[in-house]
Amino acid sequence: MKRKVSKRHRLRLVRLVLAIAFILAGIIPGRIAIAFYQAPIPQAILVLGSASERMEFAARFWHRHSHLDIWVSDYAWNLDVNRRIFHSFGVPNQRLHLDGRATDTVTNFTSLVEDFVSQKLQHIYLITSDYHMKRARAIALHRLR
Repeated sequence: MKRKVSKRHRLRLVRLVLAIAFILAGIIPGRIAIAFYQAPIPQAILVLGSASERMEFAARFWHRHSHLDIWVSDYAWNLDVNRRIFHSFGVPNQRLHLDGRATDTVTNFTSLVEDFVSQKLQHIYLITSDYHMKRARAIALHRLR
C-alpha cells in the first residue's frame, strides 16, 4: 500500500534539506577560518644551532619561504661557519639574524625573546633535530608567550 505525500510535506522536506545544506555550507568556511586563527602563517624561521646539517636544511627550507627572515641561535664561535653555509645556498645577508648568546636550549629562546617582540614575531618555524624538537617546542611555548 503506497502512501501519498502531500505537497505540504514535500515542501517541508525541501525546506529542511535546504536549511541543512545552508548550515553545512556555513560551517566549512567557519572551520577554515578557525584553523587559520589557531595556526597562523609563520613569520620567521628559527634555527637552533650546533649542527651544520640544520643550517643546510634551513637554507633549503628558506628557498620555499624566501619572504621570511632566518634567525639562528648558536654558540658565538659557530656563527661565521653558519653564515658561510647560508651564503653558499644563496641566502642574502639581509635575511640572516645570527645570535651567539645561547649556551643551551633555554637560552636559545630567552636570548631572542626581546628581538622577536620588537619585530612583532609571534609564529615561527622551528628547525632543530628530531630528538630535540619536543623539548625545544615545550621551551619555546613557555618562553615566547
